[in-house]
Amino acid sequence: MSHKRSGLLSGLIVGLLAGLFCAAGLGAAVLLQESLPGDITTFGNGLPLPLALSLVIALVVSFAMGSVRPRTFVLVPIATLYAGGAVATGQIAGLAIMIGSAQRAPGRQTPTGLSDITLPSFAEGLPEALALYRDPLAETWPAWLYIAVAALAALVLVTLRVTRVRRSQRAQEAQAEEIEEPREPEYRAPFEPAQAPAPKPTTDLFTPRKPARD
Repeated sequence: MSHKRSGLLSGLIVGLLAGLFCAAGLGAAVLLQESLPGDITTFGNGLPLPLALSLVIALVVSFAMGSVRPRTFVLVPIATLYAGGAVATGQIAGLAIMIGSAQRAPGRQTPTGLSDITLPSFAEGLPEALALYRDPLAETWPAWLYIAVAALAALVLVTLRVTRVRRSQRAQEAQAEEIEEPREPEYRAPFEPAQAPAPKPTTDLFTPRKPARD
């Protein structure tokens, strides 16, 4: 029987690419949030939309890593780091570019867009964007909440996927062993009939014998 791969290396690569893609998408969403209607961005104190984006990131990372049919639970904490890191990276990148663009063009009236994504804007706004995680937790708890939601969702989804794959492959291996196990042939001595003759009844001295026929 061929050795089953654990999917560790493939899961690491695919999960990393998915995390980078999600971080870029979240950074773009942060930049474009000023262009959205105020009813959407302010609904529920501004929590539902970022939470939904965090769940989407967790789904993308988890499904990407689960597509390689992983068998090892090592990918579970890594998926957690990928999803949480994608949220944090997207928040920092988008906020840094937004702050840097505002500093480079003071008094600007138009909202920040994708055309403002430049390396100088990112470098100038990065120190202030990092303060988002250095301030007291009473002020920065929403940012940590989005990271925690993405990480926890990815942990649960990848754990379920690995458990399901391991259970399925164990069932396949058990089925294959039953098919491959040869049945021992029944031993039969030379000239022995396939079916044993019927046993004759035992006789004793008190059993009358059949009379001989002429």
